[in-house]
Amino acid sequence: MKALLWLVALVVAFPAAARDDRLKFPVEGALAKGQNYKEKIDPQIKLYFGKQPRVKVAKSIGEWTSNKKTNAFNKSDQEACDIAFISAAVSLQDRAKREGGNAVINIHSVYKNDKFESASEYLCGAGTTVAGVALRGTVVTIGK
Repeated sequence: MKALLWLVALVVAFPAAARDDRLKFPVEGALAKGQNYKEKIDPQIKLYFGKQPRVKVAKSIGEWTSNKKTNAFNKSDQEACDIAFISAAVSLQDRAKREGGNAVINIHSVYKNDKFESASEYLCGAGTTVAGVALRGTVVTIGK
């Protein structure tokens, strides 16, 4: 009987321990740190967040989403989120290279379909053991 009560208590308590906070962090701070991470931002493929002013688009190629997660164990929320953010941004750059683009514009967060558009911040889902960032942007070629 004690074992059954313990099992019920564990099952009830486990979901309460799960965490899925939505946090916002600065884009520029993460991009600056991105030069130190394993996956590095490519300066040849420009990234434009939100609806910030940009150069003239010569060709629009298509819109893609990158959803990246990282282990958050023994990391601050911001550190884990920045790592996932850099990974998602690099993935968008890789897509631009494959498609023949030289920039990604209108980049915004779409974590669990929560759209968040900002030129200065991104949205991250921080859990107990995992952090995730989903970015969506349009691959284009821009003139010089």
